[in-house]
Amino acid sequence: MYNLIPNLTVRENIEVGAYLSDRALDVDELLHTLGLYEHQRKLPNQLSGGQQQRTAIGRAIVKNPDILLCDEPTGALDSKNSLAVVKLLLDVRDQIGCPVVTITHNAEMAKVAERVFYMKDGQMIRVEKNEHPLKAEELLW
Repeated sequence: MYNLIPNLTVRENIEVGAYLSDRALDVDELLHTLGLYEHQRKLPNQLSGGQQQRTAIGRAIVKNPDILLCDEPTGALDSKNSLAVVKLLLDVRDQIGCPVVTITHNAEMAKVAERVFYMKDGQMIRVEKNEHPLKAEELLW
């Protein structure tokens, strides 16, 4: 579930997030960054799972947050769309300067992180600094 509003277009779903900020990002630029510009007039039920996920991410980042928290952002996606979402999150971090915290069971995603926090039974058990994070394209999904 991406919690998109079913009767709003991709653009409108993203604009909902923009209304929550006094310093929102440019929606047209964001649609291009998300690879959704040509789909901006589609409703959520006309999109693939990856496009729906990118729309949800767009709604979250359009408000130009200080930090982006993602819970299993690739959990329901195939490998191609998972890699696209990971790349998008890294682009958000690098281009917008927004730190991204991702909670996941997918150990492969840890390879792109600068720091990895391991938890067990609700307790942090260790933190590792990744000296050489991979690019999204280098992941083996």
